[in-house]
Amino acid sequence: MPPVKKQYRVLIVRLGAMGDILHSLPAVTALREAHPGWFLGWAIEPQWRELFGTGEARPGTPAMPLVDRVHIVPAKRWAKSPLSPATLGDIRRVRRELREAQYDVAVDLQGAVRSAMIARWARTGKVIGEAAPREPIAKWLFQQRVATSGVHVIEQSLEVVNAILRERLPVMLPYLPHDADADERAARLAQPFVLISPGAGWGAKRWPAERYGAVASTLAKAGYGVVINAGAAGTHSGEEKLAEEIVQSSAMYQSPVPVQPLAMSIAELTAVTRRASLVIAGDTGPLHLACALGRPVVGIFGPTDPARNGPFGCAFRVLRHPESVRDHTRRVEPEAGLLTITPEAVADAALELLQETP
Repeated sequence: MPPVKKQYRVLIVRLGAMGDILHSLPAVTALREAHPGWFLGWAIEPQWRELFGTGEARPGTPAMPLVDRVHIVPAKRWAKSPLSPATLGDIRRVRRELREAQYDVAVDLQGAVRSAMIARWARTGKVIGEAAPREPIAKWLFQQRVATSGVHVIEQSLEVVNAILRERLPVMLPYLPHDADADERAARLAQPFVLISPGAGWGAKRWPAERYGAVASTLAKAGYGVVINAGAAGTHSGEEKLAEEIVQSSAMYQSPVPVQPLAMSIAELTAVTRRASLVIAGDTGPLHLACALGRPVVGIFGPTDPARNGPFGCAFRVLRHPESVRDHTRRVEPEAGLLTITPEAVADAALELLQETP
C-alpha cells in the first residue's frame, strides 16, 4: 500500500438518483471510518443534498456526518439548455470549485459519461471507475478501471472505493443525518406504524395503488398504523395522487383506522423511516433508505433484479414473479410479472416480518 498524506482528498461523483446514492453510501462510510482524517467531497444533483444534512461541518456532527464538502451539480438542468449563458456559467463554477478543492483522486460511482467528465474536471490525474460501467464509453475517461465481481451494486461500489489504496473495507450501514425538527415531528406519529411508499422511477416498476390500499387495510386490521409517503411537500408530484388513491382504496376495504398520507422532505422521510416498524415499497429510493437505516422491508419487484438492486443489509422479504425479466425500459404500464403479485402475498410477507423483527 503506498504512503498517503494525512489529509488525502477524495472526490466522490454520484449525482443521483436517490436509491443509487444510497447504494454508494456504505462504501464511502467504510472509507470515512477507515480514514477519519481524509477530506471527502461529493458531487451531487441539488435535489438529493438533504441526504448529507445541511451546512459545512466536520464528520460526526449532526449537520454533516459523512462528507466535508458537497458540490452541487445540476447536470439534468444543464441538459435542458446546454448552451445557455446560465448553464455555461454554472459549469464554469463547478469546474472551478472542483479544481480549487485540490483533490488527490476522483471516484466515479455512477459509471456514466456525464459523471466521468465531471470527475475529470477535478484534474486529479487519477479517476477511478468500473471496468464495465453502465455507459461503456465512460471507461475511456477513467485512469484506473476496476473489474468488479460483486452481485449487488453496494458490493460493486465498495470494490471501486477499495481501489483507492487497494484495501478491503467492510460493508457498513451508512451515516445518515439527523434533523432535530424532523425527528420531533416524526415522534408524534402513533406507534407502531408501517410506512408504504408507492412511487417508482417509472411505471413498469409501480405496483397498483388499489393493491397497496388492500394491504394498508389488512395491516390496520392487525393493529398497525399506516403512513403513506406522498412525496416531497409542495411539489404536487404523482406520488401525492398515488397516496390519495391508496387512502380511498383502503376505505373501500373498511380499514378500521385512518390511513395517513404524508408529504415529506428527505429529512422528514428519513426521520419517519427511522421510526417505522416496517417499510413496503417497490424498487425505489425510500425502500433503499429503509435498508440504509436498518429497518425491515418488503420489496415488490418486477423489471429490476433484486439480486443487484434489491434490499441489502436489513431484514427483508422480496416478492417477484420468476418470469419477470430485467428491463430498464421506461414503460408506463406495470410490468406483467409485477401484476401477478397479490395484496394477500404482500400483506402476509409484511405480517410475517413484523412478527420476526421486534
